[in-house]
Amino acid sequence: MVASAQGTISRTISYSIPPVRLVREDGKVVSLADELNDGRPVVLNFIFTTCSSICPVMSQVFSQLDRKLGEGHEPVHLVSISVDPEADTPARLREYAQQFHAGSDWNHYTGTVQASIAAQRAFNVFRGEKMNHAPVTFVRAAPGDPWLRIDGFVTPDDLLQRFRQLTEAPGQKVATR
Repeated sequence: MVASAQGTISRTISYSIPPVRLVREDGKVVSLADELNDGRPVVLNFIFTTCSSICPVMSQVFSQLDRKLGEGHEPVHLVSISVDPEADTPARLREYAQQFHAGSDWNHYTGTVQASIAAQRAFNVFRGEKMNHAPVTFVRAAPGDPWLRIDGFVTPDDLLQRFRQLTEAPGQKVATR
């Protein structure tokens, strides 16, 4: 476990992705495992669209990370999974994504309550109800690699630095689509 000057705590953990189906903001039903294991590095968080506290901050961090990566960067899959699937329809997620200028590599997911809870439990972020969720960001360089779990509010620059450390490690090859 590593504490940072920004007040975040990070550690490397292996998570088992459950065999759940989620619905992407484009309405397509997808396998969570397939989405996370498509060969791209992944940066993941859990949000809900009516949140007025931590979710807009975390989404703004993703938006700035997407911009900082810039055009022509290696493909990176930014993943935001709703903890309020009853309210977060694909249409609502599309609107939310537009508010944060989500690029084509940033997907938002919803689904059944059971699927959302299974995804939250798999990443050890389930807190019983949406108002209890905490700011947590996950980074993984490639399928099969462990995840870097960052608890707390990570800045866009710190997230970019941690992402680059993981993906540019010696011997680490980032796949392209």
